[in-house]
Amino acid sequence: MYNEPLFLKPVFKDRIWGGTKLHDEFGYKIPTETTGECWGISAHAHGPSEVVNGKLKGKTLDQVWDEHRELFAGQEGEEFPLLVKILDAKTDLSVQVHPDDSYARKVEGEAFGKTECWYVVDCGPEAELVYGHHAKTKLQFGQMVAENRWDELLRKVTIKPGDFVYVPNGTIHAIGAGTMILETQQSSDITYRVYDYDRRDDAGNKRELHIEKSIEVAMIPHEDNNFEPVLSEIDDLKISKLVRENYFTVYHWSLNGTVSKIENPSYLLVSVIDGEGELTVGGETSSTYKKGDHFIVPSSVKRFSMNGHARFIVSHPTL
Repeated sequence: MYNEPLFLKPVFKDRIWGGTKLHDEFGYKIPTETTGECWGISAHAHGPSEVVNGKLKGKTLDQVWDEHRELFAGQEGEEFPLLVKILDAKTDLSVQVHPDDSYARKVEGEAFGKTECWYVVDCGPEAELVYGHHAKTKLQFGQMVAENRWDELLRKVTIKPGDFVYVPNGTIHAIGAGTMILETQQSSDITYRVYDYDRRDDAGNKRELHIEKSIEVAMIPHEDNNFEPVLSEIDDLKISKLVRENYFTVYHWSLNGTVSKIENPSYLLVSVIDGEGELTVGGETSSTYKKGDHFIVPSSVKRFSMNGHARFIVSHPTL
């Protein structure tokens, strides 16, 4: 039986809107001064994470998924279902939208569309997100886009550290400048850009927009999706269930001391967003963790204990 967590080596992505906070705040060795994304837990073909400990050291997460399905409660499906990122938005991200599973399969030949959610790790005092729009029909939406009436079209909301935002497929959205989020999402890399502020890359080219596809998949009119957190405690661990929906269930954990027994419902995706400590399986096998670590507690670990002072974002596929 595999009785320890799978610690993973992140994959980093250079982005036109990225910066250096992934190094400054998390200590990662980033490849460029415009590193926008840390793919902490990924089996996606565009950047699979590598196991860095134990018997499976050196294997990528997609390989582990294919060869050791017993570590994932025997879950069916050709592809690992979730992807966990940390994003550093030095400048505004493009206004964008993602398709649902059906559209992704039919049009893009991909297994998953993209429903996602964000935990705001840090942001400035006046930080904003684009979340939704004000158009009532597809015709009105298309007209406002064609006429560049962005201030009228886009709906902006203010945010603060610790906020949680659920972004189902079809939601028009954009992360604002100065914001760092942890994103839990379906394992998809499909993005349709609606607006990119007329930015140009180093070669002087504007990035491609996807207006027709965006209008096809966008939620029009926009509808909010709000979830009230469900709070619980186990010993010195405070748990806030942030969302439970069709694809994933996501929690914020805050540990200040010791928790003697955590039950594992299937397999857990864990990202340490602050602090450090130790995780123990069966009272014997221990692993230390620190801020910036990403690991999976496999389904072969039925229960475990933890000690330390730390905060985590934890998720699993919704059963």
